[in-house]
Amino acid sequence: MELLLKGVAIGIGATVLMDVWAVVLWKVFHQGRPNWAPVGRWFWHLKDGTVFHDDIGKAEPYAGELALGWIGHYAVGILYGVILALVMGAGWFAAPTFLPAWILGILTVGAGWFLLQPGLGIGVAASKLPNANTVRALNLVAHTIFALGLYGTALLLR
Repeated sequence: MELLLKGVAIGIGATVLMDVWAVVLWKVFHQGRPNWAPVGRWFWHLKDGTVFHDDIGKAEPYAGELALGWIGHYAVGILYGVILALVMGAGWFAAPTFLPAWILGILTVGAGWFLLQPGLGIGVAASKLPNANTVRALNLVAHTIFALGLYGTALLLR
């Protein structure tokens, strides 16, 4: 049970750090703020068995989609933290290292590239966007930040 709780904690810590990074990108570099409403709409439509949309903006709206998007964002971050905790075990928490967290962080980019982004209608690895390479690079950086959050939170829990 302790391992599970530590997994939840590192997942929350990592997701918070990723969100702080998004604020830095917005405030300092004038990147657009993350909009979790389309993700919430995507999660909402999963109940009907619809995983892939041509354009999530044209899908039936859901009144609570922004809240659901934020909940989904944190739930996925927690899931990744729990996966790392279960795979690495108590020994990793006694002496955390960055590499396993980073490997997981980079692997999780695949869920965005091959599930969420096509699900939203923007193509595999954002291929339908005019700035696809920029999006891909930002995805890799954000998930590296997430990995730093997993590792850093694990260090705090020692």
